Amino acid sequence: MKWIYGKQDFKTIERSEENCYLMTNELGGFSSLTMAGGVARNDHAFLMGCLKAPNCRYNIIHRLKEQLDDLVLSTQEFADGTKEEGYRFLTSFSYEDNPVWIFQADGVEIRKEAALDPEKNAAVLKYEIENRRRESCIFQVKPFFQFAPKGEDMEEGQKILLDGNRIRCRDMCLDVRTNGDFCSVPMEKETYFYRYDACDGRRPTGTAAAVHTVAAKILPGEEKTLEIVYALEGEEPPALERPDEVIARVRSFRDRWQERGSWKSEIAKALARSASAFVTRRESTGGKTILAGYPFFEDWGRDTMIALPGICLSTGQYETAKSILRTFAVNERKGLMPNLFPEGGKEPMYNTVDAALLFINCVYLYYEKTKDKAFIEEMYPVMERIITAYREGTDYGIAMDADGLIRAGKELDQVTWMDVRIGKILPTPRHGKPVEINAYWYNALKITDFFAGVLGHPKEQYQEMAEKVKLSFREKFWMEEKHCLKDVLSGEAADTQIRCNQIWAVSLPFTMMDKEKEKQVVETVFEKLYTPYGLRTLEKEDPDFHPFYGGEMMERDLAYHQGTVWPFPMGAYYLAYLKVNSWSEKARGRVKRQMEVLECAMREGCIGQLPEIYDGENPASSKGCFAQAWSVGEILRVYENLEK
Repeated sequence: MKWIYGKQDFKTIERSEENCYLMTNELGGFSSLTMAGGVARNDHAFLMGCLKAPNCRYNIIHRLKEQLDDLVLSTQEFADGTKEEGYRFLTSFSYEDNPVWIFQADGVEIRKEAALDPEKNAAVLKYEIENRRRESCIFQVKPFFQFAPKGEDMEEGQKILLDGNRIRCRDMCLDVRTNGDFCSVPMEKETYFYRYDACDGRRPTGTAAAVHTVAAKILPGEEKTLEIVYALEGEEPPALERPDEVIARVRSFRDRWQERGSWKSEIAKALARSASAFVTRRESTGGKTILAGYPFFEDWGRDTMIALPGICLSTGQYETAKSILRTFAVNERKGLMPNLFPEGGKEPMYNTVDAALLFINCVYLYYEKTKDKAFIEEMYPVMERIITAYREGTDYGIAMDADGLIRAGKELDQVTWMDVRIGKILPTPRHGKPVEINAYWYNALKITDFFAGVLGHPKEQYQEMAEKVKLSFREKFWMEEKHCLKDVLSGEAADTQIRCNQIWAVSLPFTMMDKEKEKQVVETVFEKLYTPYGLRTLEKEDPDFHPFYGGEMMERDLAYHQGTVWPFPMGAYYLAYLKVNSWSEKARGRVKRQMEVLECAMREGCIGQLPEIYDGENPASSKGCFAQAWSVGEILRVYENLEK
């Protein structure tokens, strides 16, 4: 799907910063700028390189200043209030697999195309310049560098040195190849205003420095192509390809992600291509991983297990799914899966109750696709250890109670996905027996029982435990007066809040309630929580509801799970709705119509992607991560099931 924007989409500099593009490589690096080519966040970069996959990232080339004679074509807000307003000369911006800009100014048309090598820390630029003037013109590009760790600013006194066609800083080398006129300049610093960081209380300004320019002279009536290639490599100059070769590789790479699924919907095709952005290598294990979201997040266990079915299985990336699941299986400890994989020799963090149970679900969904019995034999001992640890008790207060249900969380440990903690404040305390965790628990027991049968292992204990969980769940979670499920069993007033977590008790492969009650849950969720772009985390009528997400970190955290709309639970909602309506043609048609609006969501924020969150009251503008793996993955699962 090709996304095209015209002048009405960037009438002002503020409008020009509303949307951005995203290109990624398999190392964890990325390229992301506004559609006018500027930086509106400290995490924006033309080249965000990754020195060690997937999370040792450095903002190498922050932005590009572009100039035609005395006319500045680039767009940027600066900390002193001044602006470059090149968007006035921008006639169109488009994005399919890589971004393309077209500028027109005083008889000169410039078509700019950029790409990021899918396998290297290398970014390319291609400018096609047509001079229809009666005199010559000079086009110039001046890149501004940071060589700073992602999220940090340049250090005071930081030196960026030019050594021929190689830029050196902090033991890093950036090679430059161009067919233009390469010229060194005295180091020039700029300080930017980051509009989309300032509104959220993040660092509002940042600096970058230039040490060279690339220029081309275009004669009257002449057409000329200017090419620039930047590659972050070792001491030996790399074999740099031309921009057209890199652009072709990017398209081929994304084609493969789309072609392994038999997608009919254009939205689904676009999301399948976008799914490729989240899968990267992990240098420490030699395997693959899923980055939770851009630009903020790294790889998280819970996010990976929620995103993997859509990102990897719906797109036919079965070997990638196996690689990821093996990495987690090897790192299982006390029946828990890592919630965070820090690099640099640090131990993983295991503060999640859901990742291990969702791991079992992922193994089952993988088997459904592949019938790979050998892999199940490999994973089965890990699954057994998980079930045993949850039954007997493990860290973070996770244990099976006498009624068969799982309790989790203690003191300040937040171990469900609603995990915000502000010092000693828990905005969404869910210590006790959370509804979705017990839905995952039952599902995991049934899956383990199923695999025991496949492999010829004893299975009676899993059957008995599952039956006990079902009886307790039906008795203790159902609220007849509200026609839905409690959110948690803890003895607190928050137990009866209407939240989106109950939808997983309907959408999982194995569920506990009768069809009539499942249908009531779906209808209550639709009435109280559904929006076109996601589910609210709390109903609007609740006194704890927060209508707006923004401001300083504390304000954001207090709203994060208190009404804020999340796209990823909507995938479970649609699958649950289809299930309780027996996958009828009428139900399929309704879901297809409701999902058509997602094309609008993919035009806003990060082009072609789905974001992390929206405001709870009026979900009109994307917030949080502008591209989120589980949002893309869960919606892909819906399309896959609709198109079966």
